[in-house]
Amino acid sequence: MTDRPLRLGEVIDDYCPKCRLLLNHDVAAIMNGTVAKVTCRTCYDTHDYRHGQVPPRKTKAKVDEKQKLVAEVLSSMPRPSAVPPPPSASPRPKRDLWAEVERLRKR
Repeated sequence: MTDRPLRLGEVIDDYCPKCRLLLNHDVAAIMNGTVAKVTCRTCYDTHDYRHGQVPPRKTKAKVDEKQKLVAEVLSSMPRPSAVPPPPSASPRPKRDLWAEVERLRKR
């Protein structure tokens, strides 16, 4: 590769946060001789140049921390009272729909 500076419109590889992949990008802005913004050639999203750095994955410790926080919040909530009794009204008897269809046909 040559040591000449990059120019607007040239193609470079960078991480696209929208596609979540390392893809080809067009140089969209240059500030002080360095690439500032790039445009993804796949989704056309313009974002800051990330120097091809893929962000680190979320660790299991963060997931465990979230579960601990949820457990802490749930433990601080008041306990629900006893399970409410079922409604006292008797359930309606089930209708035989085919019998009703036959009854309506006979009319």
